[in-house]
Amino acid sequence: MSTPDAAAITPSSPSRTRAVPEPTAGAPRRWGSLGPVGLVLAGAVSVQFGGALAVSLMPRAGALGVVALRLLVAAVVLLLVCRPRLRGHSRADWGTVIVFGITMATMNGLFYQSVARIPLGAAVTLEVLGPLALSVLTSRRLINVVWAGLALAGVFLLSGGGFDSLDPIGVAFALGAGAMWAGYIVFSARTGRRFPQADGLALALAVGALLFLPLGIAESGAKLIDPVTLGLGAAVAILSSVLPYTLELLALRRMPAPTFAVLMSLEPAVAATAGFLVLDQALSTAQSVAIALVIGASMGAVRTQVGRGKAKS
Repeated sequence: MSTPDAAAITPSSPSRTRAVPEPTAGAPRRWGSLGPVGLVLAGAVSVQFGGALAVSLMPRAGALGVVALRLLVAAVVLLLVCRPRLRGHSRADWGTVIVFGITMATMNGLFYQSVARIPLGAAVTLEVLGPLALSVLTSRRLINVVWAGLALAGVFLLSGGGFDSLDPIGVAFALGAGAMWAGYIVFSARTGRRFPQADGLALALAVGALLFLPLGIAESGAKLIDPVTLGLGAAVAILSSVLPYTLELLALRRMPAPTFAVLMSLEPAVAATAGFLVLDQALSTAQSVAIALVIGASMGAVRTQVGRGKAKS
């Protein structure tokens, strides 16, 4: 997958963003910088706890079945809520949303194939290398490269220093999901600028659902309509797709993509926390230090963005 240029992925200023209103006069100036960070953090918590639930669902529906349920339910929910207009969009708008949907579906498919073979924490750790690479390759500021490097050190420490004991196919799927994650960041930002509210996301999820539904049916068949499977699939869709994708799309309208990509380094830390709380997986000292490193890198990226915003105000 080719890496886009920085100008193509950096969100425009508020005056050029159609879907985001200008802050009111009484709103604090720094809210524009801090608000997106809260959106990203909330999305990370939601998606990782949803991922833990998806792992428990895989024995019932299979990896492709879980992806199909997740995308289908999420698409139905957002289409009903947003009711996006189908007319009045340019060919470029439709091209962007279709590529976004294909990228999102592929990212999910590869990731769930990965967690079917290797532990969730390791899969997320490998997957986050995609956003980190995007941050390094597209950043125009040396300090962002430093934060990305610090986060990368934490990511490898969280992996235990290597992945040689893992299923190589699972590792390959996770790395592929990471590449798609980088693409997801790019096209989420572009879609957010071209469509109002979450309309573009709803349409992209519909594209992804249409792409994966035949694969899910081929793998799981009638298991997908089991009431328990449907209920768990709906929960996974809300936690792993509807909430985080909406929050991230809103965040990317108000945050540079390189900063967003560095913040994605928090995902392994959140995944480790979810594993501890949900799956009773204790954290080692090295893992705790790794989490501190990625949190420190993310805080540094946030402070850099806040300082940049103040300098422009």
